[in-house]
Amino acid sequence: MDVRRRLTLFAVTIAATPLILGGCTAERKPAEGSAPGRAAEDLAVTLSPVDRTRDVPISAEVGTSVTGGKVTTVTLTDDQGRKVTGEPREDGSSWVPGTPLENGRTYTAEVTATGASGRTTVKRTTFTTAPKSNKQAITSTLYFTGNQTYGTAMPVTVAFDPGIPKEARAAVQRRLFVKTDPPQPGTWSWLEDGSQVYYRAPDFWKPGTKISVRSALEGLPIGKEYVGDDDRKATSKIGRQVALEIDNATKQMSVFQDHRLVRKIPVSLGKASTPSSSGKMVIMEKFQQTTFDTRGSADPYVVDVEDAQRYTWGGEFIHAAPWSEGDQGNTNVSHGCANISSSAADWLMGVTQVGDLITVKGTEVQLEPGNGWTAWNVSWDEFVRGSALPVPPGLKPAPALGHGHPGAVAGGSSPAPGPSASGG
Repeated sequence: MDVRRRLTLFAVTIAATPLILGGCTAERKPAEGSAPGRAAEDLAVTLSPVDRTRDVPISAEVGTSVTGGKVTTVTLTDDQGRKVTGEPREDGSSWVPGTPLENGRTYTAEVTATGASGRTTVKRTTFTTAPKSNKQAITSTLYFTGNQTYGTAMPVTVAFDPGIPKEARAAVQRRLFVKTDPPQPGTWSWLEDGSQVYYRAPDFWKPGTKISVRSALEGLPIGKEYVGDDDRKATSKIGRQVALEIDNATKQMSVFQDHRLVRKIPVSLGKASTPSSSGKMVIMEKFQQTTFDTRGSADPYVVDVEDAQRYTWGGEFIHAAPWSEGDQGNTNVSHGCANISSSAADWLMGVTQVGDLITVKGTEVQLEPGNGWTAWNVSWDEFVRGSALPVPPGLKPAPALGHGHPGAVAGGSSPAPGPSASGG
């Protein structure tokens, strides 16, 4: 099955019947005793872009470097006198416009810095943005939409077609922003082929957390051949804790809510010729009704299914399978999906959220990185090694997963996602 198809923007819905194609698989103070004017002499401000720079990308930020003080205000105005909103980075290295700049316009940045003595200095720089680029845009997809309630294992995922080359990943990652309330710091981690980058914290999100994401890539130079395609924003929240653990040895699914076992459900997993994947996955989509269409595969079939929940790009779903209820709990007969009874599937749809953790263990094959949102299928130590930027020291240790989620499966390396699909 081809899991490298072009991605389309993901929207979380539990909706009408779509057609699914595929197979079921410190400030420096003046020297003591110095003259009153000395503090002003020590206060130095350097800005970028340099004054009168032309052909600046519309993704530009106002770089601010200050010695002997700190930045107190930044104002950015275009050549029609309109102010641009924005905010500083947490590390104070730059001021980030809240939206992409416009092509072919001249902007003036005015930065005020205040020294230790309270004296201030103002510095300005004027620059002109480039005309609209004729380079090809890399297609990016933000798998995090606004006004949703996600599960505690929901990674922020951005996918790219084509993948981002290694030498360009730091620049791209620097334009990906995540804020959490209450704060729960995390980091980004790239798949080896650059097709996806995930953001998560060392531990699962706390229920009630608000997460705001910005993928600010429009106009960003990406290597020599490409630019970023769009600027996307979304804010959503984390709901209750739900996790599913499926054990091939017992053919049972254990459903945990708020870290308590609430139900066990008999399952039938993939038969020997089409085994299910073992690993830690995340619910990606939910459908009340859908159609699995595998015509063109080695095992073609078309079947309508109800209460289907996707957890891999390769086409593995939990779904109602009334035709296999006699096998559920004792024999694997599916094409890779987790078959459960119609009544159990209907109940489960009311319990789960996109972003809930699914752990499958004991099957014949291991989950491939990138076959779904696989951010949790590696240890924290391995995850942080995938960052293209330095990871803050406080995030480097490898804490234990502390919120009672079952299962912990290690993973390996990477196909790109592509919405193919499943049933059986």
